[in-house]
Amino acid sequence: MKTMRIAAVLFSALAVIAVADDMQRWKDTEARLTATIEASPKNDDLYSRRGDVRFFLGDFKSAAADYDKMVELNPALDTGHWRRGIAWFYTGEYEQAAGQFERYHSFDNVDRENGIWRYLCQYKAFGVEKAREGLLKYEKDDREPFGDVYRLFQGTMTSEELLSKIREAQISDTERQKRLFYAELYVGLNDAVEGRTAAAREHLSATAKNTWPQQSGYGPHYMSQVARLHAEILAKDAATPAAK
Repeated sequence: MKTMRIAAVLFSALAVIAVADDMQRWKDTEARLTATIEASPKNDDLYSRRGDVRFFLGDFKSAAADYDKMVELNPALDTGHWRRGIAWFYTGEYEQAAGQFERYHSFDNVDRENGIWRYLCQYKAFGVEKAREGLLKYEKDDREPFGDVYRLFQGTMTSEELLSKIREAQISDTERQKRLFYAELYVGLNDAVEGRTAAAREHLSATAKNTWPQQSGYGPHYMSQVARLHAEILAKDAATPAAK
């Protein structure tokens, strides 16, 4: 047991160092992109890249401003701009964020992850009843585990049932890690909006530590940062005197 505790402490210390390294790298990248934007102020891709970096740094308002600039320069980007919807969620502009995800639904009517984010925004803006009434309808199956994740938000499946189903499934380790990544993320976000802060931090921290996104492309990496940032926000809130 003592060895396990030491290993856990070392893992946590390494994780802190890794995040610190990332933060410095993102700050350096932000500075370089800002200089490049000054020379090429009409390049929407530069604003996209800087918006991401600013989001990863936890500067949600500046990230949203860069995403807005992208759409100003190229209005065709508006409909599919899910990152702007997430940035608005974290700036507290919930109705505006919900509208972004509604527009995305016309762009992609299969992606239930989009419907989940709209639900989260509507929950924060209007409460659970209106959010469930307004859940987007899907006629086609999405990738696993989003059918079950959607049932969680519909209120017809519990988080325990969702996670147990994945852990007990006869699937490869890689597939299990992928499904757990998304399930833990959205279980955690659901716990967060419903006020179960300790449970939310546990699930979101597990998501941030999941190694699957490291080999899985842009979207999973972005959502891993969402999990890390939201866990950090909850930890910071819990540490303030008003939260005790």
